[in-house]
Amino acid sequence: MQLKMTLDELNAFMNEQFPQVSDDFEVLDVAPMHATIRLNVDDKHLRPGGTVSGPTMFALADVSVYLATLAMIGPKALAVTTNISMDFMRKPTSGANLRSETRLLKLGKVLAVGDVLIFSEGDDRPVARASMTYSIPPGQ
Repeated sequence: MQLKMTLDELNAFMNEQFPQVSDDFEVLDVAPMHATIRLNVDDKHLRPGGTVSGPTMFALADVSVYLATLAMIGPKALAVTTNISMDFMRKPTSGANLRSETRLLKLGKVLAVGDVLIFSEGDDRPVARASMTYSIPPGQ
């Protein structure tokens, strides 16, 4: 399987299609069926107590599988999440950005299934794990 979008093309796609959140996310690496994404943590991502919120980690997982899927199928903005299961395993390191390691387990004509591990940068212990399914629009 070959990539249909490069790292630079994925970052440009986020800037063009999602300017409201594009500064939050950065594609660090992309390979067939794999992507590494950074969430640049800011005060808006924190919950009381100063830790990264669950919805923020959900967003990182969601964006990660979305971009890994687009890397394989091309810039199809209308791919959508159809299912997610997420486990929060430990508190993220205070003040650290988050990094996701994403792999697509299945890429079919209508569904993409991915697995995401989220880490605090500088720590090799995952803080969260997500399993996600994306629906690919017909004709894509």
